[in-house]
Amino acid sequence: MEWHITDAQSLAIIDREVGEHTLSPAEYEIVRQIIYATADFEYQHLVKFSEHALQAGAAALAARTTIVVDASTLQAGIASKVRATFANPIYCGTEAFTRPQRDKSQAVWGIETLAKRYPEAIFVIGESQAALASLVNLIELEEVKPALVIGAPSGFIEVDLIKDRLNDTLVPHIRVNGRKGNAIVAATILNALAELAWQAYGQTGDA
Repeated sequence: MEWHITDAQSLAIIDREVGEHTLSPAEYEIVRQIIYATADFEYQHLVKFSEHALQAGAAALAARTTIVVDASTLQAGIASKVRATFANPIYCGTEAFTRPQRDKSQAVWGIETLAKRYPEAIFVIGESQAALASLVNLIELEEVKPALVIGAPSGFIEVDLIKDRLNDTLVPHIRVNGRKGNAIVAATILNALAELAWQAYGQTGDA
């Protein structure tokens, strides 16, 4: 991104208001970017990282693993950063070619279709709670084994249960606990991780 003095000032404010924390430097950078994007400091306590999530996600990005997202807004939000770093293929659940089905939304049906096509993809779910639930079902049935899941949809009904089930899987993941979350948060997580991975794998050039 192109930096302006107000960006640096804003990040300095975030660092000052967050103060001491127990996050690793890489985890904090992701949380810091979320707070910068949302102006919501509660995310400091809501964003949770499974063991080795960042290492697994960075390695998958560097290997140019396919990325599957649940919404076109999310795809648009990560496309520029992905193109500028590892150029991973990106597929969107709502744009997947699927047969009509009454009892499932396009996002759910699309995620299921793409998950079976790319069972070891990086999955980024930022809008559809139902799509995250469907993906967790497939993980529990051992039909897919994602390289990383980013689960950040908002919701009011049983969203905590779905996120708890994601936590209980052995799949590397980054999740946003509680009701909060959206495509902006999910995109920010993926973009920050891509930037960290780009640095870690010794790439050169502007990301």
